Amino acid sequence: MSARRQLPSGLVTFLFTDIEGSTRLAQLLGVGYRPVLNEHRRLLRRIFSTGGGVELFTEGDSFFFAFQDAAAAVTACLTAQRALDGHQWPDPDAQPRVRMGLHSGWVEPQGGEYASPEVHRAARSADAAHGGQVLCSAATAHHAQPLAGDVWLRDLGLFRLRGFDGRERLFQLI
Repeated sequence: MSARRQLPSGLVTFLFTDIEGSTRLAQLLGVGYRPVLNEHRRLLRRIFSTGGGVELFTEGDSFFFAFQDAAAAVTACLTAQRALDGHQWPDPDAQPRVRMGLHSGWVEPQGGEYASPEVHRAARSADAAHGGQVLCSAATAHHAQPLAGDVWLRDLGLFRLRGFDGRERLFQLI
């Protein structure tokens, strides 16, 4: 971890992203997959970082970011989805469809990382999403209000998230 990177603490919003169907996309594009993956990374890294996010790790085609502000995290996701959708990809039929999941909770980083069920809840929210979709927990929906302009959250109801007892109410960013 860089000495300059300050991890958010207190109420933190975690973001996980993943390209839906990345294995199929890699097979379809062959050697053309690497430039698509690199451009995807460049776009998301720039948008999330300028939106107030701190990158914790990248693995394959996935990102993990932490934001001090839930509204900033939601706005960054909206901006990222619009940028991905509007980008001129080499093959329009093979554009990456990225799913994103957000969850907000009270945490304190230790040793340059977070060890909390809040992180896992965010990851499971991303798992529930489809490509091009941003899902957030009820906690993020609450802390991100009010949303600007024509942006709103659709209540999708209760979901079972792998590894958690009970159900989590998820909202889709519209």
